[in-house]
Amino acid sequence: MQIMNSPHNYGIIHISLHWLIAIAIFGLFALGLWMVDLNFYSPWYHDAPNIHKSIGVLVMFAMALRWLWRLSQTIPPPLTTHSKTERVAASLAHQLMYVLVFSIGLSGYLISTAEGHPIPVFDWFELPASEPFIEHQADIAGEVHFWLASILIALVSLHAFGAIKHHLIDKDNTLKRMIFSQNHTNKSLND
Repeated sequence: MQIMNSPHNYGIIHISLHWLIAIAIFGLFALGLWMVDLNFYSPWYHDAPNIHKSIGVLVMFAMALRWLWRLSQTIPPPLTTHSKTERVAASLAHQLMYVLVFSIGLSGYLISTAEGHPIPVFDWFELPASEPFIEHQADIAGEVHFWLASILIALVSLHAFGAIKHHLIDKDNTLKRMIFSQNHTNKSLND
């Protein structure tokens, strides 16, 4: 597998970042839903939020790296078998996913630092806190965080269903281009 993207294939760095971020986002969503119902006497009461925050910060760094990587690399064009509507929808969905991930990260930062405490990331480093911007910042940012995360999960699920549809129904290489073991030629990409 190639490291860099080519006009016909995604490289291992692009693919690795895609799957790592996707898995982390689903994990963060599940962990977030679970941890809000923990009570003070739960052994996970402090640990679950700390894990959620730490992974969330790392996802933000990974997403920034992915965005910079995307800007610096050739991006294989959509398959010629995709309709114009599919190409436009996919492009808009990708852009919206970037906006949502960064917005969720920002709202999470505003929740976590509302009382002026930095965010420890697995005891490796701390993300410094800023001064609160508004009254009831944690509550407002928490609502925004939840709804943006829910929208992101819905959009990512739609994205995944689209890839599965292309694989099972259209029988094209849309999904295969984002899997490690695949190496495609010009001709096979347009099938």
